[in-house]
Amino acid sequence: MAFFVPRMVFPTLDSLPRSYFLGHHRAGLNKMKTMLTYIDLVIECRDYRVPLASRNPLFEENLAGRERLIVYTKQDLGSEGRQQDRIVCTLQDMHLIIMRMKADLIERERLIQEWQQPSSVLFSDHKDKNSVRKVLKFARDHATAKDSLMGSRMMIVGMPNVGKSSLLNALRQVGVHKGKAAHTGAQPGVTRKIGTTVKIIEGDESSEGVYLMDTPGVFVPYVPNSESMLKLALCGSVKDTIIAPTTLADYLLYQINIYDPEIYADYSSPTNDIMDFLSAVAQKTGRLQKGGTPDVDASALWIIQRWRNGLLGRFVLDHITESNFERERRDSEALGSSLNHARKADKEIRRQRSKQRYLNAG
Repeated sequence: MAFFVPRMVFPTLDSLPRSYFLGHHRAGLNKMKTMLTYIDLVIECRDYRVPLASRNPLFEENLAGRERLIVYTKQDLGSEGRQQDRIVCTLQDMHLIIMRMKADLIERERLIQEWQQPSSVLFSDHKDKNSVRKVLKFARDHATAKDSLMGSRMMIVGMPNVGKSSLLNALRQVGVHKGKAAHTGAQPGVTRKIGTTVKIIEGDESSEGVYLMDTPGVFVPYVPNSESMLKLALCGSVKDTIIAPTTLADYLLYQINIYDPEIYADYSSPTNDIMDFLSAVAQKTGRLQKGGTPDVDASALWIIQRWRNGLLGRFVLDHITESNFERERRDSEALGSSLNHARKADKEIRRQRSKQRYLNAG
């Protein structure tokens, strides 16, 4: 059997949508700006698996003037090392490999924290109470420093489906031992309006306590490159109908093959061909149409959901390096984040496509 060589570059998809900035995103952002007068702290959530792609400059521009805590959510879904870490695991003592993987994780998170200075940064898994308590401690310390009889009001913001409502529910459950206050779901757009404030820390004789306000996810007006759009879609920040499921599954296959193709050994031998892979998955899982034809779209959506739930590897999609942080900063500065720029960029892409079609027709 030939030695498998994964793709090291995913093709650029110029036809891919670069925006998912919807009407309720704009309305939500405008409402957040009007609420700033009553807010002491903005808690911005980003997805741990895409710490670069899930940053939305709109929050920095429109919610300036308030202290900001950045929480990288879903840490549990990006906590494993890449393939090379586990290969060595079979050759050396397990203790040494665990130490190496911990060191890699610490270095990754150190780079992220340095990138976000002077904002404070925490890493969170809403299912881990110790992780949730760290966020609560930050909120309590911030409220104590404010020293207000009226308590403290905070706002939680972020891109769609990064785990804002899940974190709010966890903070409420651990902080005041009460049930869910915010609805959650696998697709973006569950929260469409700014909700009422929810108590997450009980008050005492000197303060009313700490309250947190849930908000709708707000997508960036324009994504600078197609791969970032694929990453955000793979993590569920856009609805699964926006990008063809086979395209999204192909990008996932590309990432898994770099991570470890043995992850999908129950369904297929290592491959770079998405149709071969999805056909094998369909056969193994019974996702077949009439006549036994593989249902590749259903298989693609199933595979994507498996990865989102941490069942096909738990790894970070963004490469965390100082050079990539610098590139992301340059992209943000070059593109800007105004809606005007987003419209102009989208219009220019459509113009170039029309021009190309005209040339091809001639």
